[in-house]
Amino acid sequence: MLSIVIENMGLLCSRNRQYRDADAEENAQDVEIERRIEQETKAEKHIQKLLLLGAGESGKSTIFKQIKLLFQTGFDETELKSYVPVIHANVYQTIKILHDGSKELAQNDGDSSKYVIADENKEIGEKLSEIGGRLDYPRLTKELAKEIESLWKDDAIQETFACGYRFQVPDCAQYFMENLQRFSDINYVPTKDDVLYARVRTTGVVEIQFSPVGENKRSGEVYRLFDVGGQRNERRKWIHLFEGVSAVIFCAAISEYDQTLFEDENRNRMMETKELFDWVLKQPCFEKTSFMLFLNKFDIFEKKVLKVPLNACKWFKDYEPVSTGKQEIEHAYEFVKKKFEELYYQCTAPERMDRVFKIYRTTALDQKLVKKTFKLVDETLRRRNLLEAGLL
Repeated sequence: MLSIVIENMGLLCSRNRQYRDADAEENAQDVEIERRIEQETKAEKHIQKLLLLGAGESGKSTIFKQIKLLFQTGFDETELKSYVPVIHANVYQTIKILHDGSKELAQNDGDSSKYVIADENKEIGEKLSEIGGRLDYPRLTKELAKEIESLWKDDAIQETFACGYRFQVPDCAQYFMENLQRFSDINYVPTKDDVLYARVRTTGVVEIQFSPVGENKRSGEVYRLFDVGGQRNERRKWIHLFEGVSAVIFCAAISEYDQTLFEDENRNRMMETKELFDWVLKQPCFEKTSFMLFLNKFDIFEKKVLKVPLNACKWFKDYEPVSTGKQEIEHAYEFVKKKFEELYYQCTAPERMDRVFKIYRTTALDQKLVKKTFKLVDETLRRRNLLEAGLL
């Protein structure tokens, strides 16, 4: 009997030891979890939140892709290959817009004859327009690429392309048409440039964490950049991102002063950008937020402004050309820049005048320029942080 009692007591002690060991292990896990949470919280405090805003087609997503290429590892082969159907879809969409635009001009324009597609290309045009209207697109074959190339070279399509501002012809149209044979190769893998030119409308919110300094991240700030869709139906998703923002990067496509919105063809894109910038500036949560204005698509602007009057846009109706060539391009750019500066100060309350406001001339497709611009943004924000900390 005594031996049974002693045995039971031994088992009880053993169980108590197991429970104590389990409790100690659980406590150690809790301490480790708390330590990690504290560590992550401290790390989060050092990450600055950047918000990339702008109207649809302003070039935001191209800048976002450039950041991935410049300050992260770029795109691996799987990611590159995922762009194949996107690029093929862009090709079909572009040729459909040009074909349908040509038909519309041939029916309604005063000089309609130059928009009439050649007889040998009419059947091809109808076929490609039908493909471009589908929800799912076929893979681009050599045969289809040859037909698209034939239609693209048609004089009527070239005339339509020349007045592409009247339709929704994408900026990447010529690039895609010049690379059809490469895109249609059976083993085609998109290049970095192909990915930058590829058009996918941003829906929802995408984010990326980076440091403009590059590999030696300790010597610079770490940023978390958020990109959200610019079309009107996407803007309701912006609001929940407005808190705790270090800087707003607002993209304005200055080349689009003569174009209309994708979602509203009666609305001028520059007027939409003006009103959107006005609205963002007045948001209460941006009282102390820095503003970086990217006057984007300068590469297109400098070609267009010598052909299409800047005063085609109501906001720029008081613009008067003074010269030709490069001098006129600079004059036009400075005029647009001044308009945005005036708008900023009109929309900024006196108590907000001390927030940082910088304007940068950008071309989202120019990697060197984007890299230089983000290093300037980084320097500006680091200086602001030092000033706020009383270290400057």
